Amino acid sequence: MPRNGHAVVLGAWIAGLLAARVLTDSHDRVTVIERDRIPAADDPRRGVPQGGHTHGLMPRGAHAVDQLLPGVLDELTRAGAVPVEPLVDIRAVIGGRRLLRTPIGAAAVQATRPFLERHIRERVRTLSGVELLAGCDVVGLLADGTGTRITGVRVLRRDAGSAVESVPAELVVDATGRASRTPVWLEALGFDRPVEDRPRIDLGYASRHLRLAPGADVEASVMVGAVPGNARGMAFNAVEGGLRLLTLAGIGRANHPPADDEGFLEFAAAVAPPDVAAAIRAAEPTSGITHYRFPAYQRRHYRRLRRFPDGLLVAGDAVCSFNPIYAQGMTVAAVEALELRRCLADGRAGLARRYFAAVDRIVHRAWQMSLGSDLALPEVAGKRTLGIRLMNAYMARLLVLAERDPVVARQFGRVIGLLDAPTALTRPAILRRVLSARGEPAPGRNAIGPATAGDVSQVSP
Repeated sequence: MPRNGHAVVLGAWIAGLLAARVLTDSHDRVTVIERDRIPAADDPRRGVPQGGHTHGLMPRGAHAVDQLLPGVLDELTRAGAVPVEPLVDIRAVIGGRRLLRTPIGAAAVQATRPFLERHIRERVRTLSGVELLAGCDVVGLLADGTGTRITGVRVLRRDAGSAVESVPAELVVDATGRASRTPVWLEALGFDRPVEDRPRIDLGYASRHLRLAPGADVEASVMVGAVPGNARGMAFNAVEGGLRLLTLAGIGRANHPPADDEGFLEFAAAVAPPDVAAAIRAAEPTSGITHYRFPAYQRRHYRRLRRFPDGLLVAGDAVCSFNPIYAQGMTVAAVEALELRRCLADGRAGLARRYFAAVDRIVHRAWQMSLGSDLALPEVAGKRTLGIRLMNAYMARLLVLAERDPVVARQFGRVIGLLDAPTALTRPAILRRVLSARGEPAPGRNAIGPATAGDVSQVSP
């Protein structure tokens, strides 16, 4: 791969750290610029307000991270992260159906977001040529005289008396999340802003760490999805330190979990299976209750721009952020990093065009799964195309079969884990099993979970 001089990554979150790892293969120096101060302990950071809630690497994401940082999954496990095989170690109740326990041939990784981030950050910082500048605001881009090539960034350190500094770079990757300023910077340079899709879901969720009582017997993860008429769900995951992280969620203000201790427990009891609810009530809280509100999806269509400056790319949530309950964000960021590596290996010519085309394919798959599933809930506003309605009706039948058919359950689990495309659920072998199955889904049991293949490209925000 041809070598370049200096690359700058904006944001030391998962997407930025993995992008920095990739850039070490093609650049002599990589500087990661982060707005927050890096905490000494595994504490959530201000710039990651959802950091105290349930996170995990889906099977596809875990594999991608281990490709980029060989051996890191073993390191995470030795340090306390919990590897789980979906549908074996996880009790999954989707659309009111408990999926059959059956192996899917890959493992996910459960841990808190700060824990995962710290271990990945420490691995990346040991790489040759990598520098992390924390406590710095990026206040703008540098461009050449034509305004068509980005040549670096302008930064302001958060120290008293600091002045704006210029940081030259051959390539800048923006991984600053939903609040990315790239659209504003593009407009200032005379480029169009990307079109944005923002379908609203008004998701509220709350989380707390717990320690199970001695003798409690609960799977490493219990996931319960919402159903029409009851737009509430939960995730109860084993994480590092022998703790459990309980996240409760609901769509629509009336379904947001409460802040007080007793209300939190009552919400959990109304969503969790009875044995799990009993274990939660008997557990010892080891943290307060943290809250987060996710008003809308956000997708920026950089691929559609006819003009885009050379020397600039965008990654992670700065491109697209999904319903966080489906735990797709870190996995999508990891797969994007692999695509960045592939694109850089093919040279700099047309890099932005090739990269955004690859990212769009990755994002669209996850977007279809999560938003299409949310649109099975009447509580979520949005246009239901004929394709969405037909697919959700099909998924309702598939979920009935996934309670007892290992072939169907395994394929469903692989799609949820982002190992296979949603279209795998309509391959002839699966289609025949679903359409020939006896019995009908219970009234109102639509597919609620990240596994619909309907076309949601025309959803109204």
